[in-house]
Amino acid sequence: MPQQVDFFFDFVSPYTYLAQTQLKTRTGATFRLWPMHLLNLMKRVGNSPTTVLCANKMKYASADIGRWVSRYSVPFQFNPHVFAADQSLALRAALVAQDQGVEEAYNRAVFSAFWGEGIDVNDCARLAEALNAGGLEGSTLLGAADETRYGERLAENTETAAERGVFGSPTFIVGDDVFFGNDRLEFLEERLLR
Repeated sequence: MPQQVDFFFDFVSPYTYLAQTQLKTRTGATFRLWPMHLLNLMKRVGNSPTTVLCANKMKYASADIGRWVSRYSVPFQFNPHVFAADQSLALRAALVAQDQGVEEAYNRAVFSAFWGEGIDVNDCARLAEALNAGGLEGSTLLGAADETRYGERLAENTETAAERGVFGSPTFIVGDDVFFGNDRLEFLEERLLR
């Protein structure tokens, strides 16, 4: 029986996009997905988005992401809209997709739109189009995301992340073992083999 991994994520992270392209092929595990609001989590646990605050780190991250894109052979387009985005709509809609049993297709479409195509994620019509292209009812999913319960669940997921030791995205948890970052997938694989 495949082991379960809790996967805490936010679409705003390009490293999360990279990691999620590898999960099925590399681990053979099943993933319980926890959409969370990364910036709210960071405030809650005292972390900060240092790549945005440090020009040298941003320059390095751009080169580093290029290396991973090449290694994984995945499409990538730097998205200048992400840093000014309120990603909470996409995250709330991820919870709608969970309820409707289409979270895999939804997450694939949103990650692709954010980081494969570089769309303006503040433009709901463009986001709906990306979901439609992924075989989903984009405007229906995004419309349902405005229900209060999805905002509450997103806040609960974010609080659960903080309580479980999460400080960034992507984070994977197996039992009590926490693995942060795209570059920790090998450690996650080793843990799953134990």
